[in-house]
Amino acid sequence: MAPEPQSVGALPTPAPPLWQRLLPVGLALAIGAVGGAIFDWLRLPLPWMLGSMSAVTVAALCRLDVKVPRPMRNGTTPVIGVLLGASFTPDVVAGMIQWPLTLLGIMLWVLVCGGGAYLWFRHVAGYDTSTAYFSSMPGGFMEMVLIAERQGGNMQILPLIHATRVLIVVFAIPFWYRFTTDIGSAAPAARVGLFDVRPLDYLMLVFCAAAGAFLARRLKIPAALLIGPMVFSAALHLAEFTKSSPPFLLVAIAQVVLGSMIGTRFAGASLWKLRAVAGHAALMAAFMLTMTVLFANALAALTGFPSAAVVLAFAPGGLAEMSLIALALQVDAAFVAGHHALRLGFVLVSALPLFRWVSRRDKASG
Repeated sequence: MAPEPQSVGALPTPAPPLWQRLLPVGLALAIGAVGGAIFDWLRLPLPWMLGSMSAVTVAALCRLDVKVPRPMRNGTTPVIGVLLGASFTPDVVAGMIQWPLTLLGIMLWVLVCGGGAYLWFRHVAGYDTSTAYFSSMPGGFMEMVLIAERQGGNMQILPLIHATRVLIVVFAIPFWYRFTTDIGSAAPAARVGLFDVRPLDYLMLVFCAAAGAFLARRLKIPAALLIGPMVFSAALHLAEFTKSSPPFLLVAIAQVVLGSMIGTRFAGASLWKLRAVAGHAALMAAFMLTMTVLFANALAALTGFPSAAVVLAFAPGGLAEMSLIALALQVDAAFVAGHHALRLGFVLVSALPLFRWVSRRDKASG
């Protein structure tokens, strides 16, 4: 009698064709570009980032399949870093001697905002310790999500809270300043065309982006793809090897990618779930913005820095997003970027040690 054939496991599902995998990406970027163009036509602040963010958020909530892979953002972030580095001038570097008080202030601000948000999420919203703690951290969106996942945080709630916070802060601040004050009302700087940059300057800008990103990643610096190119670009501009900035088209593309990626974070979120989480997230965003204004006004009075610059330096948005807002409103972008880099580093270094301490206290009191 012939032996029975051995059972064969199920064959692996073949990967979808490349065009099918790229379709959600193309859709997100197309929607983002249209949103940016509309905001630019309406002369709204920071149009290419806010317009793309708004349009893709709506698309995501309407259940359209939109995606922006992280490598795509990684490829465009150095452009923003090089742009920020070009804003460093000898006057800015000379003024850094006055930064220590505000740098200490931002670390205190992190503790106040993070502590207040944790108490709310833990005792009012009723989230577990891990979800409440990592939802309350004012910075490091992706890093907090990744750490929280390893610590047992709720991955349905936590990303929505951070995405809602960033969305509210990034959208509210430029509109507030543009339409309630004269900040950012001056004529915008001339847009740099693709052919306005000499080939040698292009090579130097590409070197800043590539070498800065590579070295910063090797040194494990937070936000390496932004901070590394920014530092290299600042050094070359301060040394007057180049006076060029990245062309407007590349900067606009980087902003569309960044804004679209923020919008795609709402993909898959049901309106019911979003409503349940967004209320708490919006209240905490309002609390953090209130603390930002209070800290900024106090520190502006002590240091003499413009309050708008301190607000942007402390605001609980992303480093790239708030730095771009500073450029758009013609506020000291180097000051803003430097403080956000410190805030991000402080949050990342202190997050786990503080979480272990909070967890022990929570278990002891429970």
